[in-house]
Amino acid sequence: MKIGRLLCRAAVAAVVFTASACGGSDGDERPPAPADVEPSSAAADASEPLLELAEYEAGLGSLAEWRGDFDDMVERGFIRVLVVPSRTHYFLDGATQRGLSYEGLREFESFLEQKLGHPTVGVRVAIVPVRRDEVLPALERGLGDFAAANLTVTPERSEVVDFAFPFADNVRELVVTGPSGPALAELDDLSGAEVHVRMSSSFRDSLEAVNDDFASRGLEPIRIVPVEEYLETEDLLELVDAGVFPATVADEHIARFWDEVLDHVTVHTELPIREGSAIAWAVRSDAPGLTEVVSEFARKHRVGTLTTNVLLNRYLRDNTWARDGLEGRDQERLEATAEFFRTYGARYGFDPLMLTALAYQESRLDQSKRSRAGAVGVMQIKPATAADRNVGIADIDQVDNNIHAGVKYLAFLRDRYFTEAEIEPFDRTMLTFAAYNAGPARVAALRKEARDTGLDPNRWFGHVESIAARRVGRETVLYVANITKYYIAYSRTQALESISAPSGTNQVKGTG
Repeated sequence: MKIGRLLCRAAVAAVVFTASACGGSDGDERPPAPADVEPSSAAADASEPLLELAEYEAGLGSLAEWRGDFDDMVERGFIRVLVVPSRTHYFLDGATQRGLSYEGLREFESFLEQKLGHPTVGVRVAIVPVRRDEVLPALERGLGDFAAANLTVTPERSEVVDFAFPFADNVRELVVTGPSGPALAELDDLSGAEVHVRMSSSFRDSLEAVNDDFASRGLEPIRIVPVEEYLETEDLLELVDAGVFPATVADEHIARFWDEVLDHVTVHTELPIREGSAIAWAVRSDAPGLTEVVSEFARKHRVGTLTTNVLLNRYLRDNTWARDGLEGRDQERLEATAEFFRTYGARYGFDPLMLTALAYQESRLDQSKRSRAGAVGVMQIKPATAADRNVGIADIDQVDNNIHAGVKYLAFLRDRYFTEAEIEPFDRTMLTFAAYNAGPARVAALRKEARDTGLDPNRWFGHVESIAARRVGRETVLYVANITKYYIAYSRTQALESISAPSGTNQVKGTG
């Protein structure tokens, strides 16, 4: 398979921002830094009722443990709701919140206002983004009051949390295959096949149930392959579409929507691995009053009601953002730059596959690319940055020098700003890439805010990333996320064996 086509298909559903990473200045004394756009000065929509993060943090703090029931929440004025960021359910673009979960929570807040008789001071909803595998543990610890996270009701989950009345039932979990996946005429054809899912998902339980049946009949089990928890269902569908992963599992409503967006997936509607599932909001088990209130809301907003159907159409049918993809083939550019990434990756201690992924995000490996801010070439580096004494590479119009300058600047960012021993190698690379896009001063500020709000300043995904989404917008968040997906694509493609990292380089842990 041509890697250019693979990457285009891997990213086809991503909202990819390709503004040049080195197109501005962040105000650091040296060297000139990448573009460091100020946070959006525009406040959220004046009609937006949800509690602002700053208000919430000024009160209790986003990760403070607290337990109480609905009446206690009314008294203190807000309810903490755990959500999982994804391009379907919840995402931020600066101060603007969007997604099915977000819209549903706006409706929930309006419902509370009516239920409580339009009090002068109402009950606000405080959204707390967490990683998917953190949802149930966070609820158990009292870090949230309920979770709006598209959760399937399962017996195992019901042992630790309570589920409100479901928004949808009779939900089916479907196998989705791509170009590298098996041909499936019946469920038994999954025997011995490789299926990629998050270990925290209900899909794993469903696949294990199928394996139990296979074992009873002497069939080879499905090979359930765990993926990183920061990959959402949409990400996995993209990677299946690209042929990077052969197969995954998705809820039917999500699978059908992305089947319209992606070109090379097959949704096996005739082969469900679980049927009759329910999707509901999960509530702390020690808050029965809240469960009752959430259930009352859910009964009035089930799938099939007018309000919910409007939201589903808005986010699952009418969207054009999911169709903003990449075009063209990049195999020749890849072959022309592979040796440079291998050489400078070894010299400066970066995985060449990661460097290739970053460069693809920056320019699609196109040396002729120029930004309006003056950034140049494959690495989209500004001449002033390349000429600074900390980089000192001339003639960046030449692809060799361009890649050398970009990688040397990355090494400078890493070695100056992210040297703490507590930062794991993977996160050191992610923070460095974020600084290449947003500027080191900006990332330093994001890390400080993460620390001040109880998040881990040494971890990107789910921590510094969450602050970046609000303060900077989606560009940097998607920039880093796309690089990791491209890296997965590269690292799993035999066509790229020629640029595998030589022994002795610092390998990035936690991806691929």
